[in-house]
Amino acid sequence: MTERVYNFYAGPATLPLPVLKKAQGELLDFHGTGMSILEISHRSKEYDEVHKKASELLKELMGIPSNYKVLWLQGGASTQFFMVPLNLQQAGKPMEYVHTGAWAKKAIKEAKLYGEVKIVASSEDQKFTYIPKNVDFSQNAAFAHITSNETIGGIEWPEWPKVSSEVPLVCDMSSNFMDKVIDVKKFGLIYAGAQKNLGPAGVTVVIVRDDLINRVPENAPTMLKYKTHAEKDSLYNTCPCFSIYLCELVLEHLKSLGGITAMEKQNRKKAKLLYDIIDKSNGFYKGVAKLESRSLMNITFNLATPELEAKCVDEAKKKGLIGLKGHRDVGGMRASLYNAMSLEGTEVLCKFLKEFQEQNQ
Repeated sequence: MTERVYNFYAGPATLPLPVLKKAQGELLDFHGTGMSILEISHRSKEYDEVHKKASELLKELMGIPSNYKVLWLQGGASTQFFMVPLNLQQAGKPMEYVHTGAWAKKAIKEAKLYGEVKIVASSEDQKFTYIPKNVDFSQNAAFAHITSNETIGGIEWPEWPKVSSEVPLVCDMSSNFMDKVIDVKKFGLIYAGAQKNLGPAGVTVVIVRDDLINRVPENAPTMLKYKTHAEKDSLYNTCPCFSIYLCELVLEHLKSLGGITAMEKQNRKKAKLLYDIIDKSNGFYKGVAKLESRSLMNITFNLATPELEAKCVDEAKKKGLIGLKGHRDVGGMRASLYNAMSLEGTEVLCKFLKEFQEQNQ
């Protein structure tokens, strides 16, 4: 086998090696069934155990209260961009959004299909390099929506905005899901594509408060109602069994490491190591995000020229450091330090960047 590289792609992203090895070992014969998990019926008791355990582990690790449902859905966070307003809309009430970048923009576009949308704050004036402060949501909103982490700009909410108790706070947590300890009770609904911190592409987790499930209009398509999936424990139709199985393995692995508390400690250490390289480079590396809005997961930075950036990316690749090119819309460089990126991998990247500066300044 080719030696494994350090994968800094923004998503699909690196997965824990012990999880991949366990899945590899069980791939042809899952728990003595003589079948692969890829072949087993989603109605079988063997798969049912996986399905239930994934939800139980997520509830345990995140401290999800009993009045919330965990849903395992398909279509990525992009499908949630329209499922959220479809399900949570209320006649005569605006849907309020904070615009912090490309992913928030896509969510806003979809919400406009279902009613009035108000953008209550935006960081577009500075090219989405910061999270707006003192955001003021109205008491009459159907819901308030934020994107907790923007992968392109590398910005993350340092603290959650204040919202009236009458207004559910909705959050797209796709790219920093479980990167730190949060209070789920602050949110009415959380959604996240799995392919950053939770598992592989193909499944999306939705955590929704019970009282919001029945808001959906009766004439909404059956598959687009949270109610449909909540009532059938996400087994209304054939679910993405393999993706959920891998999420369950990732959650088991996370628990073995000490849970989200331990992960947050490591994530902060990894991010500090890399930001220190950038900040102490005397301008050779220039961080994109404003200091108070910096992401723990997606560290974005620039070099003096696109040509120097391309050289850096190319030389890094030769040393087994993959995925450092910035998003195609903004260029630059980006290192994604998701939960499965080891401290060792981060240290190898920091050593390379320091050496690259010494050789090219």
